[in-house]
Amino acid sequence: MSPDEYCEEKAAKSGSSFYYAFRFLEDDRRRAITALYAFCREVDDVVDETSEESVARTKLDWWRGEIERLYDGDPQHPITRALQPHLAPFDLGREYFDEIIDGMQMDLDYDSYPDFTTLSLYCYRVASVVGILSAHIFGFTERGTLKYAHDLGMALQLTNILRDVHEDAMRGRVYIPMDELQKHGVRPEEFQRNLTDDRHRALFAEQAERARRYYDKAEAELPAADRYAQRPGLIMAAIYRRLLDEIADDGYRVLEHRVHLTPLRKLWIAWRTYRRLRRDRRRG
Repeated sequence: MSPDEYCEEKAAKSGSSFYYAFRFLEDDRRRAITALYAFCREVDDVVDETSEESVARTKLDWWRGEIERLYDGDPQHPITRALQPHLAPFDLGREYFDEIIDGMQMDLDYDSYPDFTTLSLYCYRVASVVGILSAHIFGFTERGTLKYAHDLGMALQLTNILRDVHEDAMRGRVYIPMDELQKHGVRPEEFQRNLTDDRHRALFAEQAERARRYYDKAEAELPAADRYAQRPGLIMAAIYRRLLDEIADDGYRVLEHRVHLTPLRKLWIAWRTYRRLRRDRRRG
């Protein structure tokens, strides 16, 4: 299996909405973004699938060393070997990969976050940084596109946090800020139960509204000249905003079941968004 095939298989197995957005890219950009996504999945799995914290920390340290080897021109892992040809063409800075690993380590350092300021650092490292790297791969002409990428990453991560609140709680992690739980009279251990009441709905609605503000801010920040180039991100935004609407329409019952979109719906949203962007591009 070649390094590119390794990354493609890892991306396909994940079932993530990101995979649908990648299909509308040129070959070189698609290979680069697939390798980036595979890297994110790999280091995320270190934390989620390693039961011993000391082992997880050791593995993350290995990845720090592997990023150093990557930028020294001697990568060992299939993912970093797949990434190597794209570093210079797409100006992928090493510091961003280090930030992503630091974000994964925060899952070992924190099992909850006292306030949104602290949570924002986590979201920046595991999502906004990925958005910025992705913007480089997709291509941009104006610096405002990087602000868009930052805020879209925040929006996507906040949506994930709301969708996965029960699943994360069962792993002993709470990503909704503790001061906001206290405001609504909610205890962290309640997220492990399959029961939703008005307190939870009010708390979750507040999280959804914050995510929507980030989607709106990102949309406003994206320069018109870069909209078509950034189409994978806009496809992701369309899919995830639809997911956020589904959660709201379901009464924020994320503790009772996992709200999701079917692969067919994701593909339909992706295709519809792509067609709209292509039509807008033709109109100038």
